[in-house]
Amino acid sequence: MKKGSTKTTTPQGGDAQSLSRQIKKLCTQISICMGLIIALAFSVVIIGFGFSSKSHNQVTYPDDVFYMDYNVYNLSSSKKNEIVKLGFEVFRNTPLHIGPKQKDSTKMFSGNNLACASCHLNGGTKPYAAPLIGVVKRFPQFRGRENKMGTIEERINGCMERSMNGVMMPESSLEMKALIAYMDWLGRAAPSNGKIEGQGFLKVEIPPRAVDLAHGEAVFTKHCVVCHGADGQGQKQDSNGLYLYPPLWGRDSYNNGAGMTRVITAAQFIKGNMPYGTTYSNPILTDEEAYDVAGYINQKLRPTKPNREKDFPDLVKKPVSTPYGPYVDPFTIEQHQLGPFQPIMDYYQKEHQIRKSK
Repeated sequence: MKKGSTKTTTPQGGDAQSLSRQIKKLCTQISICMGLIIALAFSVVIIGFGFSSKSHNQVTYPDDVFYMDYNVYNLSSSKKNEIVKLGFEVFRNTPLHIGPKQKDSTKMFSGNNLACASCHLNGGTKPYAAPLIGVVKRFPQFRGRENKMGTIEERINGCMERSMNGVMMPESSLEMKALIAYMDWLGRAAPSNGKIEGQGFLKVEIPPRAVDLAHGEAVFTKHCVVCHGADGQGQKQDSNGLYLYPPLWGRDSYNNGAGMTRVITAAQFIKGNMPYGTTYSNPILTDEEAYDVAGYINQKLRPTKPNREKDFPDLVKKPVSTPYGPYVDPFTIEQHQLGPFQPIMDYYQKEHQIRKSK
């Protein structure tokens, strides 16, 4: 140390202070790292369980009720179970029981060779494919198409007259009671209000444009013809003449009063279920592909539903993609069929304070 300097050092003390600072710095770095690890792990858990802010197309996991045993052939033999089994047979092989292949004309109510299972997939138990689990418990239910509270029997007959292109089935008939017994059995574990995650269809983000029919045809050719054929008439089973894959247009398909003729509804069904093998968690088509192919299919000729003009007594409640009039808005029938739909939705939001999504 230089002469006259007043600075003194204690080697041992300096080393201790330096070591202390290094330890504090190391602890701080470890704390930061641990915090980042915890935050990352928490984010993974949040995303995995669907609690994060998510895009329009993401869906939450279906309820556990979808994973129960719905094989009717596992039911024991009893009078109650036999009618459930009959309901499943009517559901799966509709034309044989209440359709064109029924030899007793007094029991012929369905007008085409589609089955209930053509739209309600996997026996009515597939998530986001209009599953029937819990549906009986959701009735009576208000229906805008009739503008009143309706029963489950009336809802089934709505399908008879539209999707099945037929006539109303007597509510007292054995087949009606059997169908309801089957649906009631499907919903045995559903909550009392019948509402479950996975009911209905997947939501799609509706493109802000009209349907591109040329693109829709290209999507159909690429993804749909393998099952439904280039002519859209489906494939029949050799054993019984029933459809393995149903026709999408023509005289044996749903008529032009069915809900599936609405582009938005059809796009939602297609997105979550088509082509074959698609699931809600692994869609194959994009929203735009589903939208365009839905429009392409629904521009094809199909049977006409009588008295469609009487649908929706309150026309304000009519879905924007309903492909037939009358309407209480200034938009053309072509725009109601093919979009763009956002201007129609905006109109009802502004004029009637109704937020429409289909």
